[in-house]
Amino acid sequence: MQGGIARRDLLKAVPLAAAGLMAVAGEAASGNGADSGRTLVACFSRTGNTRVVARQIGRARAASPFEIEAATPYPEDYEETVAQARRETATGTLPGLAHFVADVRRYDTIYLGFPIWGMTAPPVIRSFLRAHDLSGKVVHPFVTHGGYGLGDSLEVVGLLAQRADIRPVFAMEADQERRTLERVTGWLAG
Repeated sequence: MQGGIARRDLLKAVPLAAAGLMAVAGEAASGNGADSGRTLVACFSRTGNTRVVARQIGRARAASPFEIEAATPYPEDYEETVAQARRETATGTLPGLAHFVADVRRYDTIYLGFPIWGMTAPPVIRSFLRAHDLSGKVVHPFVTHGGYGLGDSLEVVGLLAQRADIRPVFAMEADQERRTLERVTGWLAG
């Protein structure tokens, strides 16, 4: 096609443009849009533990929030999610993202939050890091885990954000879901 956009290129661009508009609209609706400065809090949280930390950081730093979500949500069931995450990690599968940061270049500092799954960063975090160029950004990882520590999650972040200035991690144990399931299973067995 001469002098215009090819139809297939336009069709490819529409979902990306819509995702960018959703991210900008989400930032503006939260009251933490362009006026919040150059700090972003991006987090993935399945149960809400990591989201609580993200919200506290966002308030303290007047940061723009960004919820990292897989295009196809992880199952509600804990065991199904664990099994899916194991498969994705073992095969190197990177799930698609529901949306992208509209203009990551405008941020100088990024707080990146996620839970530890199977002693590593969840596959959706790998997708986020591959999809966003964090070169030159100051990245503050914050991690929740079920009591087994960080595993290789910081190596994953370092590998996928090689040109970012990665700062020391904030980590906290948040294993309520696992403990609850273990207690209920014990009670049912007794």
